[in-house]
Amino acid sequence: MRLVLASKSPRRIALLKALGMRFEVIPSQCPEKSEKKRPAARVKELAVQKAFDVARKYPGAVVIGADTLVYCKGEIIGKPKDKEDALRILKKLNGSWQSVYTGVCVMHLAEQKMLFGHEISKCKARTLLPAELEHLAGKHLDKAGAYAVQDTEDPFIERIVGSRTNVVGFPVEFFQKLFKEFLAL
Repeated sequence: MRLVLASKSPRRIALLKALGMRFEVIPSQCPEKSEKKRPAARVKELAVQKAFDVARKYPGAVVIGADTLVYCKGEIIGKPKDKEDALRILKKLNGSWQSVYTGVCVMHLAEQKMLFGHEISKCKARTLLPAELEHLAGKHLDKAGAYAVQDTEDPFIERIVGSRTNVVGFPVEFFQKLFKEFLAL
């Protein structure tokens, strides 16, 4: 079975490799756009879009798509646009609880098989001083929420309730369950 990850995320690649899976990396080229207002609906829609974008080109492959966002104080937060946006995001999250949502889709177009769903984890951010936030603001421009729990030098998150790998960007336990169900279809 040809397995393709529709993402170039180093975290997703590392987490899948840690499972002992053999796969190709072919990132989706579709724009990450959704009109969905609910975080769970949005990450699922984007995960399906990404998987479908790659599956159209490789219909005989099993394609994995994923999307992660942070939800805090009524705002859906994705990747920061630049350092200034990262600082705005970090100030909003500072000292607050937030939810991290990741949608995952597994698709095999030729066999017309698809399963998708999402995982939610809660995180509590430490309260950092403005200078500490300024220092962190440029470090993680490629990550939803502008922070990285896997970075040991990123002190921002003090507590995680739920899947840690979900907060990293790919909920391993959830994926394993979904993939097992997919293979049984």
